[in-house]
Amino acid sequence: MASELNINICIDVLDSAEELTPQEREAMELAQQAANDAYAPYSNFLVGAALVLEDGTMFKGSNQENAAYPSGLCAERTALFAMSAHHPNTKIRMIAVTARRRSEQHYLPAMPCGACRQVMAEYEHKQGEPIPVLLQGPEGKFYRLRSVSDLLPFQFNKEHL
Repeated sequence: MASELNINICIDVLDSAEELTPQEREAMELAQQAANDAYAPYSNFLVGAALVLEDGTMFKGSNQENAAYPSGLCAERTALFAMSAHHPNTKIRMIAVTARRRSEQHYLPAMPCGACRQVMAEYEHKQGEPIPVLLQGPEGKFYRLRSVSDLLPFQFNKEHL
């Protein structure tokens, strides 16, 4: 017997940075700074992430590559792990992600990889409330998601163990 599964994924498409809230704009600018600081000598694909914590503190992370693949780490996980090491019980209010090629100055659409989505989901589950996600989109657009679960609707967490 077939049953129905209702999943409601919500993604706001914003046409420009002018549609971002001041906090979103600040987080995206920090993510862009982080991308510019990325250590990506092999791929030349610079990714930056910024977290906004419940007290307004912001944390950034950038991708860190290594000649011994796959020893590098993505920007989102760099930011999340560093934040958690310094503020283990502080809630995350937003994560922003952007990317660019070293050879270009404009920012590109940036979608977290599967491993980063799983780690983001872990932190969302840990804090017991949604973490909104702001992603760089194409042609100056931005994607605003209400929750990590919009990026990873079928999550694996400690209840599955």
